Amino acid sequence: MNLCVFCGSSSGLNGIYEKTARDLSKLIGENNHTLVYGGGNIGLMGILADGVLQHKGKVVGVIPEFLVQKEVAHHGLSTLEVVSSMHERKQRMADISDAFIALPGGWGTLDELAEILTWHQLGLVKKPIGLLNINSYFNFLIQQMDLMVKEGFLPKETRQNLTVSETPVNLLTMLGVDFVK
Repeated sequence: MNLCVFCGSSSGLNGIYEKTARDLSKLIGENNHTLVYGGGNIGLMGILADGVLQHKGKVVGVIPEFLVQKEVAHHGLSTLEVVSSMHERKQRMADISDAFIALPGGWGTLDELAEILTWHQLGLVKKPIGLLNINSYFNFLIQQMDLMVKEGFLPKETRQNLTVSETPVNLLTMLGVDFVK
């Protein structure tokens, strides 16, 4: 299964983010799944990719040319696809992935999550989407989504399409990903 993971190009200030990224990478790698991600060698992105490779998994990075020029591309991946734009990156990752997971991150992670949720709502993507709510990182975002439902701006069914868990094992289980714990 190709698992697309959106996550930060930073590691955050709490070690729990790195630890959880490593835990997820082990589950992906040891269970012969493929990580699809943004192709970076820094932050949670790099930790996740290195962990999957360390556990004998396959990693496909998709990165725009301008980020390769900034020397943030991970050149030790199974496959590194260089594309022309951020939009093309998101489209390519969506095309080759079977499920999506968001870990903590900044604007880029929120952008990727919002776009894939929008595409799902519009019927352009019909694949499972999960939120790994490490250290309650996404609590306020989840509350905002619930408010959007309450105020009539987001259909309840659309909100229910986002699976949320605090641990990689539970999230993968809820998304229907086969693995050995």
